[in-house]
Amino acid sequence: MSAMRIAVIAHSGKTLGGGLSELRRVLADRGVAEPFWREVPKSRFARKQVRKALDRKCDLLIVWGGDGMVQQCIDAAAGSKAAIAIIPAGTANLLASNLGIPKEIAAAVEIALTGGRRRIDLGRVNGEHFAVMAGAGFDAKMIGDADGTLKDRFGRLAYVWTGAKNLRMKPFKAKITVDGSRWYDGRASCILLGNVGKVFGGVEAFEDAEPDDGMLELGVISADGTRQWVQTIARAVVGTASSSPQARTTKVHSVRIKLDAKVPYELDGGERKKVDKLRIEIRPAAIDVCVP
Repeated sequence: MSAMRIAVIAHSGKTLGGGLSELRRVLADRGVAEPFWREVPKSRFARKQVRKALDRKCDLLIVWGGDGMVQQCIDAAAGSKAAIAIIPAGTANLLASNLGIPKEIAAAVEIALTGGRRRIDLGRVNGEHFAVMAGAGFDAKMIGDADGTLKDRFGRLAYVWTGAKNLRMKPFKAKITVDGSRWYDGRASCILLGNVGKVFGGVEAFEDAEPDDGMLELGVISADGTRQWVQTIARAVVGTASSSPQARTTKVHSVRIKLDAKVPYELDGGERKKVDKLRIEIRPAAIDVCVP
């Protein structure tokens, strides 16, 4: 392992198995005794540490945390020669689960050190990369309301609670241009972009999505009120969300979205400030990720 320059970028507030002490021990047992090791209390502080690791010519970045932590690290490392290895220690680990990375430290480390490499696409929203999904409206409000203490205390159940609370959220007007042509002009309660198929709790939102096909999936849900939302969610649970009469989907390379009001949006489960314009494009084959 000495020829490989390895960094560990860890969210100190996330737990898995025996914690970061177990990760140190497993790495040491595999000959990685002194990696470039940085712990951060919040995922937003990870970017700076990734840049330091890249300045040190690290070619493997082992990321400890959930999708928000992975997103911050991938955004900082996009386009570099370094590979990302995920130790799925977060509340949501959608990228890891879509790629088949187990929620177990020794197995995830084995994949990091000896597994394959898959060069995946990344989406980019208003200049910032995401690996799993981006959304505006309902899903961003649900994620934002679940942030902080509620998510720390209840985990995934926090999303169930805040999702139910926001079912009566009023739709907004959206004009969506896909690859240069007007694709949608009407009311929307949720606009979702996916780089993978399963975006919430194993539910398949986009049935044939692949993270290395050079395209993003785009879905618009126009459900208004509890009844239509329940119908849409029920369709998603037994099939895909795209089968709902309140949903419309397509594949895209680039998207421009103009809204009639400022609404919250999210990237890989992390809430961002409200906007009324979104510029999205695909960045094909942007990062290597360690996979089984």
